[in-house]
Amino acid sequence: MELSEDDAEMLRASKLVNVSRAWCGGWDISPTGMVGAVQVGELLIEVRPKDKVGLSRLMFMLGYAADPGFSEADTDAVEEPDFFAAIAHSFARQCERALQRGPLSSYVTVEESLRVLRGKIRVGDQISRHLGLPIPLEVTFDDFTKDIAENRILRTAIRIVLDLTAVPPAVRERLSRLDRNLDGVKLLPRVAPWPQWQESRANAHYIPALRMAALIRDGLSVESGKGRSRMSSFAVDMAKVFEDFVTTAIKESMRFFPGTVHAQFEAHLDEPRQGERPRTTMYVDAVYCEAGIPRVVFDAKYKASQFGSYSNADEYQMLAYCTALDVPRAWLLYAGAGSPRIVKVRNTNKEIVHFPLDLSLSPERLLERVQNVANLAHARKNSV
Repeated sequence: MELSEDDAEMLRASKLVNVSRAWCGGWDISPTGMVGAVQVGELLIEVRPKDKVGLSRLMFMLGYAADPGFSEADTDAVEEPDFFAAIAHSFARQCERALQRGPLSSYVTVEESLRVLRGKIRVGDQISRHLGLPIPLEVTFDDFTKDIAENRILRTAIRIVLDLTAVPPAVRERLSRLDRNLDGVKLLPRVAPWPQWQESRANAHYIPALRMAALIRDGLSVESGKGRSRMSSFAVDMAKVFEDFVTTAIKESMRFFPGTVHAQFEAHLDEPRQGERPRTTMYVDAVYCEAGIPRVVFDAKYKASQFGSYSNADEYQMLAYCTALDVPRAWLLYAGAGSPRIVKVRNTNKEIVHFPLDLSLSPERLLERVQNVANLAHARKNSV
């Protein structure tokens, strides 16, 4: 492609694509392995997930990994022509539902300096700050206001989406109207952690919008470059999304069994010498333990197969996990369609189960398939 130096640098900064000089002039652009979209000026580049995974499924997996209470309805993402339009449309609908009855209000504790008495005087602050002067008064009082954490999160996320250049005009108007409904609510710094909020009956109608606001905070970026260039990007590591989703889903599926599931379980391949620490450390995606003893190993792989089969390196890795943790079976969960396949390792009592998870399935069917894996893994945890 033909690009300016500044635009090439902004595309590279999105981390969605590699940008390098082409031998014949111009620039070569190729995907980095992440999925999403980046827009610089009039140029829009999208990298879509494999296996017909649409934005709804992607947002569901992102949200579910962070909170198992997340559902497909929480994204409500129609399949718009591009990522940015779909995100904006989905978030506008969730915010409209949240604010249908007006912004949520609650009592908050306020500390201010006033010329009239309201609430209680903070005696220590009054003496230390004003040296005995009668005014202003350092007071603390409870105020019933809409300037609360939930509304601050929604308004800040709305502003992030409004900063995108690719938002359709009709959706932009809806978001602007929602922003006006939250007039008086403070915006949050985008680089600092957002305030915590607790689920309750009072804010139950806000929860889907708040969950999607967190996804927008983590995934969207709007930056200005040199000159008139402006970049909007949404980029996520699909391998990490799949790994986090599988780990959370396995945890949820096995919570009724007597053991516990540990994510990123630390294991050591080598037997350490006396007085030394192990040198080969491995981190297993998920390990099911009973009484602190590993019983089942799970590992998630989001990558395409080559010539209808998967890399031998994955099986070597699973065998190392099984050997180091002394478990009979490892479950290798791939993103893709197909039937399970069992590999019995020669001269051992170890098995490796290849179990595909079709991401084009509905969230309900997808979670049912993970539950099936969990049930089978627990039933066969002691035998080969």
